[in-house]
Amino acid sequence: MNLVIKSFEELTKRELYEILRVRSEVFVVEQECVYQDLDGLDYDSIHVFYEENGKVQACLRVFMREEKERVVQIGRVLTYKRGAGLGLELLLKGIEVAKTHFQAKKLYLEAQVYAIGFYEKGGFQVVSDEFMEDGIPHVCMELKC
Repeated sequence: MNLVIKSFEELTKRELYEILRVRSEVFVVEQECVYQDLDGLDYDSIHVFYEENGKVQACLRVFMREEKERVVQIGRVLTYKRGAGLGLELLLKGIEVAKTHFQAKKLYLEAQVYAIGFYEKGGFQVVSDEFMEDGIPHVCMELKC
């Protein structure tokens, strides 16, 4: 399994297709949630993913949310190949990218409620009440760097 860290411009067509394919398969099909995945934020993101035999097995994106305050957001976190310990490893790599590439002072993410415990393992803390996004309960979480 290979860890890949690339800006949007560095992604090959195949890598981009694979990232979008697994995001659609997990967030749209598996979770039965119709939403606009292609939101324009991928252009300014660093994409962190594990690939095996040309297929993306886990991925996330990291991007600047508030430049002045150095708040960096992690999003579109998914593990396609489950049970292999990739999720937390991927999240920790994303945190590292936020700190080194963007000089983050704070990390932000919007977590599906069922995944709160997962993000807490990475050091994130819930900072909001529960809210609905695309019909799925979420909370805001932060990690100070």
